[in-house]
Parts: sequence; C-alpha cells; structure tokens
Amino acid sequence: MIPEKGKVLVDFYADWCGPCKAMNPTLEKFKESSDVSLVKVNVDTESELAKKYGIRGIPCFLLLEDGAVVSKKVGMQSINQLLELVK
Repeated sequence: MIPEKGKVLVDFYADWCGPCKAMNPTLEKFKESSDVSLVKVNVDTESELAKKYGIRGIPCFLLLEDGAVVSKKVGMQSINQLLELVK
C-alpha cells in the first residue's frame, strides 16, 4: 500500500473527521504542485498501519523516504507547510 522507494507523503485520516475533510482541497493542490507521491490511509480501515506508525491524532502527515519516516506533522496544514515538509 505504501511504496518502499522514493519520497511519499502519507495522509492518515478518517471519513468522520472534519479537519481531515477540510484538507482535501489542499491535498489536491499538493498533488498538482509536487512530484512527491501522496498516499491516503483511512485509520478506521487500516488501524494496524496507523498503530505501526504511532498515529494518535488526525489528520497526520508522514513523510517517508525509502520506507523510513523522516518527518511528521499533526493537524491541518497549509499548502506551503506541506510543500516545506517534503523538501
């Protein structure tokens, strides 16, 4: 599900989460503005994956490089914050 190679921004979210839903337009802009892959992970259906990465609050964004976590941000982020995160 999550690529093991290259840079990947992982968005941990839930369908019932208001701030997660509010992030969708920003995530669309991110996909248009960055060559970093974006993977969305629903914490309700992928609870083991969320547990593996220690996700306690959502939305939560992890930057992975070749499968390793290099950065983590919890809460709503602006497009500029996301682009800075993946630099």
